[in-house]
Amino acid sequence: MTGRPAPAALPWSLRAWLGPIAALAALVVVVLGVLYADGGKPGVADAWIRAAVDGVRPSWRYVALAMDFLGEPAGSATLVVVTVTGCLLLRHPRAAVFVVAGVGMTVGTTTLLKHLVGRTIHGDNLSYPSGHTAFFTALCLVVALLATGRLGLGRSAGTLLVLAAALVAGAAMGWAQVALGAHYPTDVLGGWCTALAVTVATGWLVDRAADRLVDRAADADRPGRR
Repeated sequence: MTGRPAPAALPWSLRAWLGPIAALAALVVVVLGVLYADGGKPGVADAWIRAAVDGVRPSWRYVALAMDFLGEPAGSATLVVVTVTGCLLLRHPRAAVFVVAGVGMTVGTTTLLKHLVGRTIHGDNLSYPSGHTAFFTALCLVVALLATGRLGLGRSAGTLLVLAAALVAGAAMGWAQVALGAHYPTDVLGGWCTALAVTVATGWLVDRAADRLVDRAADADRPGRR
């Protein structure tokens, strides 16, 4: 086969740093899940943060509602379709797969964890971890990873971009969820960490599967293999 190899979903320059970060994030998810399993009340940190965020002005509430919509089925589906379309227009099918797989695996994991942990808010509404926060963080994280690879950023610049994107996305959606009373702050932290752990792991799996397909196609094209 000829031509340049497809860019990796998870840039090689970042793997040494993102691996431990993802492992730490997974540990946080587990610890918080154990602490708040089957609970229905805010913790000490939850109560303090909610008191600081509660009572936002009507104009800011509209912003929070707009952010919340991006995590709803219609809003999230639109964001994913737009992102996948952009990847395909740039002729980067592996990136398109990463978008769908990364976001899908993250949302699926949060749904599973909600039932396993059993933490509730406002009655019987399962709350840990925050699916809205996990979705938006995962999507922005995937885009940042793809931008890092496409721009050829080094380890330091790439890691800074990826973590900054995850922090901004998680903080924005997390603030909206707490301000609207939909989640406890620790639910938001759990959703953010879930996105970090699952997205990085999914990127590695997408690259591994895609590289195997490329290797098989290369073997099939060799004259001796015909």
